[in-house]
Amino acid sequence: MSDSKYIEIQGVGQTFKTKKGPFVALRDIDLAVAKGEFVALIGHSGCGKSTLLNLIAGLTLPSDGTLICANREISGPGPDRGVVFQNHSLLPWLTCFENVYLAVERVFAATENKAQLKARTEAALALVGLTAAAQKRPGEISGGMKQRVGIARALSMEPKVLLMDEPFGALDALTRAKLQDELLQIVAKTRSTVVMVTHDVDEAVLLSDRIVMMTNGPAATIGEILSVELPRPRNRVALAEDPQYVHYRKAVIDFLYTRQAHVEKQAA
Repeated sequence: MSDSKYIEIQGVGQTFKTKKGPFVALRDIDLAVAKGEFVALIGHSGCGKSTLLNLIAGLTLPSDGTLICANREISGPGPDRGVVFQNHSLLPWLTCFENVYLAVERVFAATENKAQLKARTEAALALVGLTAAAQKRPGEISGGMKQRVGIARALSMEPKVLLMDEPFGALDALTRAKLQDELLQIVAKTRSTVVMVTHDVDEAVLLSDRIVMMTNGPAATIGEILSVELPRPRNRVALAEDPQYVHYRKAVIDFLYTRQAHVEKQAA
């Protein structure tokens, strides 16, 4: 297996059946993601970013083409691919610890004892700075902390790939910035391969190695791929004035708002 093609998406299309007939969401998607790479998917609403992420997660199967992860065809969800959604989807009656423990138990219960499962859960909570909140329930913690529990739960399964669907989209700007910085540190530690859906241009440039820019839907496809060659570790304050950062940011904005002018404007 080539590390440069850890995830392979080959000729993928997705058509949904609707009452009005077939709806083509995605067409002709070809993409290879290297091991340890951080890839952001960006585009206007309705461009199929989440559809593509769901295909990599195995939550839906493509109408055309194939998806491969670590040399195996993706035919459904699996513990090798951890998913973090915008809605943290925690079970409200369980503590933070128990929400993470559930995932750990599902993946490792057959091969590890309870003490090992507990240690894994504690390590995942420590990684996102939530040791002190382990016994709190979701209703007792902030939105940012809930998202951290979601990230801890995904990481606790030691996935080969971390898939994130606008994980910080519902948070205020300061909380979002803090979690982006923490995510940079976590990914540096775990060396995870990450595919993240975002609407936020600055988030995409700050976090990614490559930004995959999608054309407008329906029948969306990859319009352009931008390599972000900024050294790591990255510091948002230092980057704000960096001419290269400004150049990448401008390239994404140009694609989204000039070449892919918003769908609603075209319809007006």
